[in-house]
Amino acid sequence: MKNFKIKKGDTVKVIAGAAKGQQGEILSVDAKKARVFIDGLTKKVKKHVKPQTDKANPEGGIVELDFGVHISNVMLVDSVSGEPTRIGYKFDEKNNKVRFAKKSGEVIK
Repeated sequence: MKNFKIKKGDTVKVIAGAAKGQQGEILSVDAKKARVFIDGLTKKVKKHVKPQTDKANPEGGIVELDFGVHISNVMLVDSVSGEPTRIGYKFDEKNNKVRFAKKSGEVIK
């Protein structure tokens, strides 16, 4: 599994796709599919499912699922300037590795 610089609870802005320009807080990150689920922006899709004997949906039918946004299409919003910024890593005074906003240099939580 890959480690991402964007974490749950970060405020992000969508930079590409149908929701371009909108921003919200990340509810969860799916590392296997490289997708993020954003509060108020998560896309709903309908999926046709076969009947399954031992699963939660024995009749099958049409199920509505959250699709999310690919992680490459979002950028962290800088708390100082309010604009999207890249994320870097550095070590603080206590030799702890922390994330920082490259635009303002401020440490992120």
